[in-house]
Amino acid sequence: MTTPPEAQSTGAPLQAGSRSALGNRLQWMETFVRIVEAGSLSAAAAQMHATQPTVSRRLQALEQSLGVRLLQRTTHTMRLTVDGERCYQRAKELLANWASFEADLRGAQEEPEGTLRVAMPHAFGQEMFVGPLAQFLGAHPRVSVEWLLQDDVRDFIGAGIDCAIQVGEPADPAVVAIRLAEVPRIVVCAPSLLGAGGAIPHDPDGLAGLPWLALQTYYRNELALTHATTGETRRIAFRPRMSTDSLYALRSAAKRGLGACAGSAWLMQQELAQGTLVHLAPQWQPAPLPMYLVYPHARFYPSRLLRFVSAMRAAVPAMIAPAPTP
Repeated sequence: MTTPPEAQSTGAPLQAGSRSALGNRLQWMETFVRIVEAGSLSAAAAQMHATQPTVSRRLQALEQSLGVRLLQRTTHTMRLTVDGERCYQRAKELLANWASFEADLRGAQEEPEGTLRVAMPHAFGQEMFVGPLAQFLGAHPRVSVEWLLQDDVRDFIGAGIDCAIQVGEPADPAVVAIRLAEVPRIVVCAPSLLGAGGAIPHDPDGLAGLPWLALQTYYRNELALTHATTGETRRIAFRPRMSTDSLYALRSAAKRGLGACAGSAWLMQQELAQGTLVHLAPQWQPAPLPMYLVYPHARFYPSRLLRFVSAMRAAVPAMIAPAPTP
């Protein structure tokens, strides 16, 4: 009698280029799991739209391949062996992982569609990131985006948010965090704050005597500055005249001469060019802030999320390139 093709493989290692061998073993494992969960070979055959002899051959082929007995069967009963118990648990895990792997590959290749909910810090979401968002939507006309401006996301699932841009180190271990870039920061103030002489301080000691503004999210009463060449770090302490959690409010207050501040370099560039703000101690810089794209762990990610992540990884580093040190 000719051996059925699905029963020909044994416990020998898979050979390179043997596409059917892995497929057969996955089919055998799926059949075994169905038998256990259905309670009998005939019930499994009905569920899989196969004949009972086919299901029986697949079970025998899996047992032969593994070199162990998985089921003990009599006329009226069927039960797992010790090896069968282990095989059942591992087979379910392997099949689930394989399904997730296939879904991820399909998701990366298919044309994305549907709605993507993205949370974005206010300053970045109102201005800088709208450009790459427009490029992403132009490349994927079947995707729509809900652009939610919020600086912190505590519950992705509860809020129905697919991903978020976050500045600062992620504190939630239950998210995937992809580092996109570092956001350079500089110290600035309005020219009027420097008095009639207008001499720009070039040393942290010259900054300590100025009135200050604080960005509550990252500094409140103290700021560490590092020299761009020597790496020396100094700290300056101050009592802020105003503190805020908004980069835009910080910039507006600085332009009106309320105090010096440390803010994202990209947000201050236009004001520096216009002369409404001046760069203080340009060789001394606050530590840059890491920027991450974060999203919750899942077995399957839709293609719209995978494409958005890819688009942000390509666009963001060039957008937030460190400004050259004067």
